Amino acid sequence: MHSHEFKKIKNGTGHFTHLSLTNSQLYVDTSFTSHAKVNELLRDYNCYVLYPSEESIVLNDNPLPVNDKANLIFLIDSTWHNAKKLLRDSPNIQALPKVSFTHTKASEFKIKEQPMELCLSTIESTLCVLELLTVQGNENLTSSELEGFLKPFKKMVEYQLSCIERENKSPRFRF
Repeated sequence: MHSHEFKKIKNGTGHFTHLSLTNSQLYVDTSFTSHAKVNELLRDYNCYVLYPSEESIVLNDNPLPVNDKANLIFLIDSTWHNAKKLLRDSPNIQALPKVSFTHTKASEFKIKEQPMELCLSTIESTLCVLELLTVQGNENLTSSELEGFLKPFKKMVEYQLSCIERENKSPRFRF
């Protein structure tokens, strides 16, 4: 997670993603080049980074390889601008093979404007990856686990929308 994202209110989708994944670790910084734990993971696992690029392994069509090392996917939680900076300032992460996916879902993060129509929040992107890895047999998640993955996120969005609606109805906004 980019440090600017971490400083925000703790209801961001990166926090929800971390809390929803039982086998996740959260690291906060602007550069992970000298990060001891990240570099240890890079040595011990087949590592990838979820990030769209021309060279990305598109998970819809290509399963991740299975060999003697377990696969690990780094998720970057940040604005697109800061995610690019984080990759630029973390050559160890930037050098990883990138994975991405093709989808037709619009983001349900209705309180935040996405830079492009099909951009998703961190937790929504993670669900897409988990669904694809489950189909490939690299994950073993039930349909109910996948269906419930976004439940906290949807509740948060619903609550924030109700706050906006309540605020808009407040007498102090009437002219």
